[in-house]
Amino acid sequence: MRSGAAWLACATPEAVDEFLGGLSDNALLALPWIFEFWALPHQLPPEGAWKSWVILGGRGAGKTRAGAEWVRAQVEGATPEAPGRAHRLALVGETIDQVREVMIFGESGILACSPPDRRPDWEAGRKRLIWPNGATAQVFSAHEPESLRGPQFDAAWADELAKWKRAEEAWDMLQFALRLGPHPQQVVTTTPRNVGVLKAILNNPSTVLTHAPTEANRAYLAASFLEEVRSRYAGTRIGRQELDGVLLEEAEGALWSTAGIEAARVAVAPDLDRIVVAVDPAVSAGKASDECGIIVVGAVTRGDPANWRAYVLEDATVQGASPSDWARAALAAMQRHGAERLVAEVNQGGDLVEAVLRQIDPLVPFTALRAGRGKGLRAEPVAALYEQGRVRHLRGLGRLEDQMCAMTVQGFTGKGSPDRLDALVWALHALMLEPAGRFGHPQMRSL
Repeated sequence: MRSGAAWLACATPEAVDEFLGGLSDNALLALPWIFEFWALPHQLPPEGAWKSWVILGGRGAGKTRAGAEWVRAQVEGATPEAPGRAHRLALVGETIDQVREVMIFGESGILACSPPDRRPDWEAGRKRLIWPNGATAQVFSAHEPESLRGPQFDAAWADELAKWKRAEEAWDMLQFALRLGPHPQQVVTTTPRNVGVLKAILNNPSTVLTHAPTEANRAYLAASFLEEVRSRYAGTRIGRQELDGVLLEEAEGALWSTAGIEAARVAVAPDLDRIVVAVDPAVSAGKASDECGIIVVGAVTRGDPANWRAYVLEDATVQGASPSDWARAALAAMQRHGAERLVAEVNQGGDLVEAVLRQIDPLVPFTALRAGRGKGLRAEPVAALYEQGRVRHLRGLGRLEDQMCAMTVQGFTGKGSPDRLDALVWALHALMLEPAGRFGHPQMRSL
Protein backbone atom coordinates (compact mmCIF):
# COMPACT_ATOMS: atom_id res chain seq x y z
CA MET A 1 0.00 0.00 0.00
CA ARG A 2 1.42 3.38 -1.04
CA SER A 3 0.65 6.61 0.82
CA GLY A 4 -0.66 9.74 -0.86
CA ALA A 5 2.68 11.40 -0.17
CA ALA A 6 4.50 8.59 -1.96
CA TRP A 7 2.15 8.98 -4.92
CA LEU A 8 2.79 12.72 -5.05
CA ALA A 9 6.54 12.15 -4.93
CA CYS A 10 6.36 9.79 -7.91
CA ALA A 11 3.71 11.65 -9.92
CA THR A 12 4.47 13.91 -12.86
CA PRO A 13 4.26 17.68 -12.28
CA GLU A 14 1.14 17.71 -14.43
CA ALA A 15 -0.53 15.03 -12.28
CA VAL A 16 0.37 16.90 -9.09
CA ASP A 17 -1.05 20.15 -10.46
CA GLU A 18 -4.23 18.38 -11.52
CA PHE A 19 -4.63 16.77 -8.09
CA LEU A 20 -4.04 19.97 -6.12
CA GLY A 21 -6.09 22.03 -8.52
CA GLY A 22 -9.08 19.77 -7.91
CA LEU A 23 -9.09 20.49 -4.16
CA SER A 24 -11.16 23.22 -2.55
CA ASP A 25 -9.51 25.93 -0.47
CA ASN A 26 -10.63 24.19 2.72
CA ALA A 27 -9.31 20.83 1.49
CA LEU A 28 -5.94 22.41 0.68
CA LEU A 29 -5.74 23.92 4.16
CA ALA A 30 -6.68 20.59 5.75
CA LEU A 31 -4.35 18.40 3.68
CA PRO A 32 -1.19 18.88 5.84
CA TRP A 33 -3.15 17.61 8.87
CA ILE A 34 -4.64 14.50 7.24
CA PHE A 35 -2.21 11.90 8.48
CA GLU A 36 -3.76 9.04 6.52
CA PHE A 37 -2.62 10.81 3.35
CA TRP A 38 1.00 11.22 4.46
CA ALA A 39 1.52 8.16 6.66
CA LEU A 40 3.74 5.21 5.91
CA PRO A 41 2.03 1.80 6.09
CA HIS A 42 3.53 0.89 9.49
CA GLN A 43 2.21 4.15 10.97
CA LEU A 44 -1.45 3.31 10.40
CA PRO A 45 -3.38 1.13 12.89
CA PRO A 46 -4.35 -2.35 11.68
CA GLU A 47 -8.01 -3.19 11.31
CA GLY A 48 -9.85 -5.34 13.82
CA ALA A 49 -10.88 -5.29 17.47
CA TRP A 50 -7.39 -5.35 18.93
CA LYS A 51 -6.51 -4.26 22.47
CA SER A 52 -2.84 -3.34 21.98
CA TRP A 53 -1.08 -2.07 18.86
CA VAL A 54 2.71 -2.38 19.05
CA ILE A 55 4.78 -0.33 16.60
CA LEU A 56 8.29 -1.80 16.51
CA GLY A 57 10.82 0.21 14.57
CA GLY A 58 14.39 1.28 14.25
CA ARG A 59 15.64 4.65 15.40
CA GLY A 60 13.89 7.43 13.49
CA ALA A 61 11.38 5.08 11.84
CA GLY A 62 8.47 7.41 12.64
CA LYS A 63 7.14 5.65 15.74
CA THR A 64 6.57 8.84 17.76
CA ARG A 65 4.64 10.48 14.96
CA ALA A 66 2.47 7.38 14.63
CA GLY A 67 1.72 7.41 18.36
CA ALA A 68 0.90 11.11 18.40
CA GLU A 69 -1.38 10.83 15.38
CA TRP A 70 -3.17 7.84 16.91
CA VAL A 71 -3.89 9.95 20.00
CA ARG A 72 -5.31 12.66 17.73
CA ALA A 73 -7.50 10.10 16.00
CA GLN A 74 -8.87 8.97 19.37
CA VAL A 75 -9.71 12.36 20.88
CA GLU A 76 -10.73 14.51 17.91
CA GLY A 77 -14.32 14.66 16.66
CA ALA A 78 -15.90 16.01 13.50
CA THR A 79 -15.49 19.59 14.79
CA PRO A 80 -13.08 20.99 17.39
CA GLU A 81 -15.78 20.85 20.08
CA ALA A 82 -17.28 17.47 19.09
CA PRO A 83 -16.36 14.42 21.19
CA GLY A 84 -14.04 11.76 19.81
CA ARG A 85 -13.82 8.03 20.46
CA ALA A 86 -11.76 8.55 23.62
CA HIS A 87 -12.12 11.14 26.35
CA ARG A 88 -9.55 10.23 29.01
CA LEU A 89 -6.10 9.10 27.99
CA ALA A 90 -2.85 8.09 29.67
CA LEU A 91 0.53 9.06 28.25
CA VAL A 92 3.26 6.87 29.77
CA GLY A 93 6.99 7.21 29.18
CA GLU A 94 10.14 6.28 31.03
CA THR A 95 10.11 9.64 32.86
CA ILE A 96 7.82 12.66 33.10
CA ASP A 97 10.44 14.74 31.27
CA GLN A 98 10.54 12.31 28.37
CA VAL A 99 6.76 12.30 28.05
CA ARG A 100 6.73 16.08 28.00
CA GLU A 101 9.73 16.64 25.73
CA VAL A 102 9.14 13.79 23.24
CA MET A 103 5.50 12.72 23.29
CA ILE A 104 3.97 16.18 23.81
CA PHE A 105 6.40 18.95 22.81
CA GLY A 106 8.69 16.97 20.50
CA GLU A 107 9.00 17.63 16.77
CA SER A 108 6.75 14.63 16.14
CA GLY A 109 4.76 15.01 19.35
CA ILE A 110 1.09 15.70 19.91
CA LEU A 111 1.26 19.51 19.79
CA ALA A 112 3.29 19.59 16.58
CA CYS A 113 0.86 17.18 14.90
CA SER A 114 -2.32 18.97 15.91
CA PRO A 115 -4.04 21.59 13.69
CA PRO A 116 -4.40 25.01 15.36
CA ASP A 117 -8.13 24.75 16.04
CA ARG A 118 -7.76 21.34 17.71
CA ARG A 119 -4.46 21.80 19.51
CA PRO A 120 -4.67 20.89 23.22
CA ASP A 121 -3.42 23.13 26.03
CA TRP A 122 -0.65 21.94 28.33
CA GLU A 123 -1.46 22.33 32.03
CA ALA A 124 1.99 22.00 33.59
CA GLY A 125 0.76 22.05 37.20
CA ARG A 126 -1.61 19.13 36.63
CA LYS A 127 0.67 17.37 34.12
CA ARG A 128 -2.03 16.96 31.54
CA LEU A 129 -3.24 18.02 28.11
CA ILE A 130 -6.79 19.28 27.62
CA TRP A 131 -8.42 19.51 24.18
CA PRO A 132 -11.08 22.01 23.04
CA ASN A 133 -13.70 19.22 23.27
CA GLY A 134 -12.81 18.51 26.92
CA ALA A 135 -10.78 15.35 26.35
CA THR A 136 -7.75 15.02 28.63
CA ALA A 137 -4.47 13.13 28.61
CA GLN A 138 -2.59 12.62 31.89
CA VAL A 139 1.17 12.16 32.00
CA PHE A 140 2.80 9.28 33.90
CA SER A 141 6.33 8.03 34.52
CA ALA A 142 7.06 4.31 34.28
CA HIS A 143 9.45 4.85 37.19
CA GLU A 144 6.36 5.36 39.38
CA PRO A 145 3.93 2.53 38.59
CA GLU A 146 1.84 3.29 41.68
CA SER A 147 0.83 6.65 40.18
CA LEU A 148 -1.35 4.65 37.78
CA ARG A 149 -3.27 3.15 40.69
CA GLY A 150 -6.59 5.02 40.91
CA PRO A 151 -7.03 6.85 37.59
CA GLN A 152 -8.99 5.23 34.78
CA PHE A 153 -8.82 5.67 31.03
CA ASP A 154 -10.32 4.65 27.71
CA ALA A 155 -7.04 4.91 25.71
CA ALA A 156 -3.30 5.01 26.36
CA TRP A 157 0.00 5.62 24.58
CA ALA A 158 3.14 3.97 25.99
CA ASP A 159 6.43 5.14 24.48
CA GLU A 160 9.77 3.26 24.46
CA LEU A 161 8.39 0.58 26.77
CA ALA A 162 11.34 -1.73 26.11
CA LYS A 163 13.70 0.55 28.06
CA TRP A 164 11.45 1.17 31.10
CA LYS A 165 13.29 0.15 34.27
CA ARG A 166 10.07 -1.00 35.98
CA ALA A 167 8.32 -2.04 32.80
CA GLU A 168 6.33 -5.02 34.05
CA GLU A 169 4.96 -3.18 37.09
CA ALA A 170 4.07 -0.06 35.11
CA TRP A 171 2.44 -2.07 32.33
CA ASP A 172 0.36 -4.08 34.79
CA MET A 173 -0.88 -0.94 36.53
CA LEU A 174 -1.78 0.59 33.17
CA GLN A 175 -3.86 -2.47 32.26
CA PHE A 176 -5.92 -2.15 35.45
CA ALA A 177 -6.49 1.55 34.69
CA LEU A 178 -7.58 1.00 31.08
CA ARG A 179 -11.22 0.27 31.85
CA LEU A 180 -13.45 3.03 30.47
CA GLY A 181 -15.61 2.93 27.37
CA PRO A 182 -16.84 0.01 25.28
CA HIS A 183 -13.41 -1.03 23.99
CA PRO A 184 -10.34 0.68 25.52
CA GLN A 185 -7.19 0.46 23.40
CA GLN A 186 -3.51 1.30 23.72
CA VAL A 187 -0.58 1.86 21.40
CA VAL A 188 3.04 0.99 22.23
CA THR A 189 5.84 2.70 20.29
CA THR A 190 9.27 1.24 20.95
CA THR A 191 12.60 0.18 19.58
CA PRO A 192 12.74 -3.53 20.44
CA ARG A 193 14.79 -5.02 23.24
CA ASN A 194 14.89 -8.52 24.63
CA VAL A 195 12.70 -7.85 27.67
CA GLY A 196 10.03 -10.13 29.05
CA VAL A 197 7.19 -7.61 29.17
CA LEU A 198 7.51 -6.75 25.47
CA LYS A 199 7.62 -10.40 24.47
CA ALA A 200 4.57 -11.11 26.62
CA ILE A 201 2.64 -8.26 24.98
CA LEU A 202 3.58 -9.49 21.51
CA ASN A 203 2.47 -13.02 22.37
CA ASN A 204 -0.95 -11.83 23.57
CA PRO A 205 -3.69 -12.78 21.05
CA SER A 206 -5.26 -9.31 21.42
CA THR A 207 -2.05 -7.59 20.22
CA VAL A 208 -1.39 -6.46 16.65
CA LEU A 209 2.02 -5.46 15.31
CA THR A 210 3.44 -3.16 12.68
CA HIS A 211 7.15 -2.92 12.02
CA ALA A 212 9.60 -0.81 10.05
CA PRO A 213 13.35 -0.20 9.86
CA THR A 214 14.94 3.21 10.08
CA GLU A 215 15.26 3.24 6.28
CA ALA A 216 11.48 3.29 5.87
CA ASN A 217 11.44 6.91 7.05
CA ARG A 218 14.56 8.04 5.19
CA ALA A 219 12.75 10.89 3.43
CA TYR A 220 12.44 12.66 6.81
CA LEU A 221 15.92 11.88 8.15
CA ALA A 222 19.22 13.66 7.60
CA ALA A 223 21.28 11.94 4.92
CA SER A 224 24.40 12.36 7.08
CA PHE A 225 22.68 10.53 9.95
CA LEU A 226 21.77 7.59 7.72
CA GLU A 227 25.26 7.45 6.23
CA GLU A 228 26.87 7.47 9.67
CA VAL A 229 24.71 4.81 11.28
CA ARG A 230 24.87 2.59 8.21
CA SER A 231 28.65 2.71 8.11
CA ARG A 232 28.96 2.06 11.82
CA TYR A 233 26.20 -0.45 12.56
CA ALA A 234 25.03 -2.09 9.31
CA GLY A 235 25.55 -5.84 9.43
CA THR A 236 25.88 -5.97 13.22
CA ARG A 237 23.57 -7.46 15.77
CA ILE A 238 23.00 -4.12 17.47
CA GLY A 239 22.27 -2.64 14.04
CA ARG A 240 19.56 -5.22 13.47
CA GLN A 241 17.95 -4.10 16.73
CA GLU A 242 18.43 -0.34 16.58
CA LEU A 243 18.15 0.20 12.81
CA ASP A 244 16.11 -2.74 11.51
CA GLY A 245 13.83 -2.81 14.56
CA VAL A 246 14.21 -6.58 14.97
CA LEU A 247 13.51 -8.12 18.38
CA LEU A 248 16.67 -10.06 19.19
CA GLU A 249 16.04 -12.72 21.77
CA GLU A 250 18.55 -14.39 24.07
CA ALA A 251 17.74 -17.68 25.75
CA GLU A 252 18.11 -17.97 29.49
CA GLY A 253 21.51 -19.55 30.08
CA ALA A 254 22.59 -18.90 26.47
CA LEU A 255 26.22 -19.69 25.68
CA TRP A 256 26.55 -16.33 23.87
CA SER A 257 25.15 -12.87 24.56
CA THR A 258 24.57 -9.85 22.35
CA ALA A 259 27.04 -7.84 24.40
CA GLY A 260 29.70 -10.53 24.06
CA ILE A 261 29.23 -10.81 20.32
CA GLU A 262 29.37 -7.04 19.82
CA ALA A 263 32.57 -6.95 21.88
CA ALA A 264 34.05 -9.42 19.39
CA ARG A 265 33.22 -7.24 16.37
CA VAL A 266 36.01 -6.12 14.02
CA ALA A 267 35.89 -4.19 10.75
CA VAL A 268 38.49 -6.27 8.89
CA ALA A 269 40.46 -9.45 9.45
CA PRO A 270 44.28 -9.54 9.47
CA ASP A 271 46.38 -11.76 7.22
CA LEU A 272 45.23 -15.28 7.98
CA ASP A 273 47.26 -18.47 8.08
CA ARG A 274 44.37 -20.87 7.49
CA ILE A 275 40.80 -20.58 6.16
CA VAL A 276 38.15 -23.29 6.11
CA VAL A 277 34.58 -23.52 4.92
CA ALA A 278 32.32 -25.60 7.15
CA VAL A 279 29.07 -27.15 5.96
CA ASP A 280 26.16 -28.51 7.97
CA PRO A 281 24.11 -30.17 5.20
CA ALA A 282 20.32 -30.05 5.16
CA VAL A 283 18.60 -33.43 5.34
CA SER A 284 16.07 -32.48 2.65
CA ALA A 285 15.59 -29.90 -0.10
CA GLY A 286 12.71 -27.56 -0.84
CA LYS A 287 11.33 -24.29 0.52
CA ALA A 288 10.24 -25.87 3.83
CA SER A 289 13.54 -27.66 4.42
CA ASP A 290 16.17 -26.78 7.00
CA GLU A 291 18.96 -24.47 5.98
CA CYS A 292 22.28 -25.80 4.83
CA GLY A 293 24.70 -23.97 7.08
CA ILE A 294 27.81 -22.70 5.27
CA ILE A 295 30.24 -20.66 7.37
CA VAL A 296 33.69 -19.34 6.43
CA VAL A 297 36.26 -18.93 9.22
CA GLY A 298 39.93 -18.02 9.10
CA ALA A 299 42.58 -18.09 11.80
CA VAL A 300 46.00 -16.77 12.74
CA THR A 301 47.76 -19.91 13.99
CA ARG A 302 51.34 -18.87 14.57
CA GLY A 303 53.17 -19.75 17.76
CA ASP A 304 51.55 -20.95 20.97
CA PRO A 305 47.99 -22.24 20.38
CA ALA A 306 46.89 -20.15 23.37
CA ASN A 307 47.55 -17.07 21.21
CA TRP A 308 45.71 -18.24 18.09
CA ARG A 309 42.84 -16.05 16.93
CA ALA A 310 39.92 -16.94 14.66
CA TYR A 311 37.82 -14.62 12.44
CA VAL A 312 34.32 -15.48 11.21
CA LEU A 313 34.38 -14.09 7.68
CA GLU A 314 31.08 -14.96 6.01
CA ASP A 315 27.76 -16.70 6.44
CA ALA A 316 26.98 -18.23 3.04
CA THR A 317 24.08 -20.37 4.27
CA VAL A 318 21.44 -21.41 1.72
CA GLN A 319 17.90 -22.73 2.21
CA GLY A 320 15.76 -24.96 0.05
CA ALA A 321 18.80 -25.94 -2.00
CA SER A 322 19.35 -29.32 -3.59
CA PRO A 323 22.55 -31.18 -2.64
CA SER A 324 24.27 -29.98 -5.82
CA ASP A 325 23.16 -26.38 -5.11
CA TRP A 326 24.55 -26.25 -1.57
CA ALA A 327 27.72 -28.00 -2.73
CA ARG A 328 28.25 -25.32 -5.38
CA ALA A 329 27.56 -22.59 -2.81
CA ALA A 330 30.15 -24.07 -0.44
CA LEU A 331 32.75 -24.46 -3.18
CA ALA A 332 32.09 -20.89 -4.33
CA ALA A 333 32.72 -19.67 -0.78
CA MET A 334 36.02 -21.55 -0.78
CA GLN A 335 37.03 -19.81 -3.98
CA ARG A 336 36.00 -16.33 -2.73
CA HIS A 337 38.11 -16.62 0.39
CA GLY A 338 40.94 -18.84 -0.81
CA ALA A 339 40.04 -21.51 1.73
CA GLU A 340 42.35 -24.49 2.03
CA ARG A 341 39.79 -27.06 3.15
CA LEU A 342 36.10 -27.85 3.33
CA VAL A 343 34.79 -29.63 6.42
CA ALA A 344 31.30 -31.05 6.83
CA GLU A 345 29.19 -33.01 9.26
CA VAL A 346 28.34 -36.42 7.80
CA ASN A 347 26.23 -37.94 10.58
CA GLN A 348 23.10 -37.89 8.44
CA GLY A 349 24.46 -37.74 4.90
CA GLY A 350 27.29 -40.22 5.32
CA ASP A 351 29.44 -40.74 2.25
CA LEU A 352 26.83 -38.94 0.14
CA VAL A 353 28.06 -35.54 1.34
CA GLU A 354 31.58 -36.12 0.06
CA ALA A 355 30.27 -37.76 -3.10
CA VAL A 356 28.14 -34.72 -3.98
CA LEU A 357 31.06 -32.38 -3.46
CA ARG A 358 33.44 -34.48 -5.55
CA GLN A 359 30.97 -34.68 -8.41
CA ILE A 360 31.51 -30.94 -8.82
CA ASP A 361 35.17 -30.72 -7.74
CA PRO A 362 36.91 -34.12 -7.58
CA LEU A 363 40.03 -32.62 -6.01
CA VAL A 364 38.41 -30.55 -3.24
CA PRO A 365 40.31 -30.92 0.06
CA PHE A 366 37.62 -32.39 2.29
CA THR A 367 37.37 -33.57 5.89
CA ALA A 368 34.36 -35.47 7.18
CA LEU A 369 33.35 -34.81 10.79
CA ARG A 370 31.03 -36.88 12.95
CA ALA A 371 29.19 -35.56 15.99
CA GLY A 372 29.46 -37.66 19.12
CA ARG A 373 27.68 -35.29 21.49
CA GLY A 374 24.55 -33.13 21.62
CA LYS A 375 24.51 -29.72 19.94
CA GLY A 376 24.73 -27.79 23.20
CA LEU A 377 27.67 -29.80 24.48
CA ARG A 378 29.44 -29.49 21.12
CA ALA A 379 28.99 -25.73 21.21
CA GLU A 380 30.27 -25.29 24.77
CA PRO A 381 34.04 -25.47 24.03
CA VAL A 382 33.53 -23.09 21.09
CA ALA A 383 31.73 -20.65 23.39
CA ALA A 384 34.75 -20.88 25.69
CA LEU A 385 36.94 -19.59 22.86
CA TYR A 386 34.70 -16.52 22.65
CA GLU A 387 34.90 -15.98 26.40
CA GLN A 388 38.69 -15.98 26.10
CA GLY A 389 38.50 -13.31 23.38
CA ARG A 390 39.94 -15.65 20.76
CA VAL A 391 37.19 -15.33 18.12
CA ARG A 392 36.24 -12.21 16.20
CA HIS A 393 33.24 -11.46 13.94
CA LEU A 394 33.06 -9.41 10.79
CA ARG A 395 29.75 -7.75 9.91
CA GLY A 396 26.87 -9.41 8.10
CA LEU A 397 26.49 -12.38 10.45
CA GLY A 398 23.19 -11.39 12.07
CA ARG A 399 21.23 -14.59 11.53
CA LEU A 400 24.14 -16.73 12.71
CA GLU A 401 24.40 -14.55 15.81
CA ASP A 402 20.68 -14.97 16.48
CA GLN A 403 21.19 -18.74 16.61
CA MET A 404 24.20 -18.34 18.88
CA CYS A 405 22.13 -16.38 21.42
CA ALA A 406 19.49 -19.13 21.42
CA MET A 407 21.89 -21.98 22.19
CA THR A 408 22.26 -23.34 25.73
CA VAL A 409 24.13 -26.34 27.07
CA GLN A 410 20.78 -28.14 27.20
CA GLY A 411 20.12 -27.46 23.52
CA PHE A 412 18.78 -24.96 21.00
CA THR A 413 15.77 -22.87 22.08
CA GLY A 414 15.13 -21.11 18.78
CA LYS A 415 12.99 -22.07 15.82
CA GLY A 416 14.06 -24.83 13.46
CA SER A 417 17.55 -26.24 13.47
CA PRO A 418 20.69 -24.20 14.26
CA ASP A 419 22.42 -25.14 11.01
CA ARG A 420 24.46 -21.93 10.81
CA LEU A 421 25.71 -22.40 14.35
CA ASP A 422 26.50 -26.07 13.73
CA ALA A 423 28.65 -25.08 10.77
CA LEU A 424 30.42 -22.46 12.90
CA VAL A 425 31.16 -25.08 15.57
CA TRP A 426 32.66 -27.41 12.97
CA ALA A 427 34.77 -24.63 11.47
CA LEU A 428 36.24 -23.58 14.82
CA HIS A 429 36.78 -27.22 15.75
CA ALA A 430 38.81 -27.72 12.57
CA LEU A 431 40.80 -24.49 12.93
CA MET A 432 41.29 -24.11 16.67
CA LEU A 433 40.26 -27.02 18.83
CA GLU A 434 41.49 -30.07 16.96
CA PRO A 435 44.94 -28.61 16.09
CA ALA A 436 45.36 -27.33 19.65
CA GLY A 437 44.62 -30.83 20.89
CA ARG A 438 47.49 -32.19 18.85
CA PHE A 439 49.74 -29.75 20.73
CA GLY A 440 48.38 -31.11 24.02
CA HIS A 441 46.63 -27.84 24.73
CA PRO A 442 43.99 -28.12 27.51
CA GLN A 443 41.45 -26.16 25.45
CA MET A 444 40.87 -29.23 23.24
CA ARG A 445 37.68 -31.14 23.95
CA SER A 446 36.11 -33.83 21.83
CA LEU A 447 33.02 -32.87 19.85
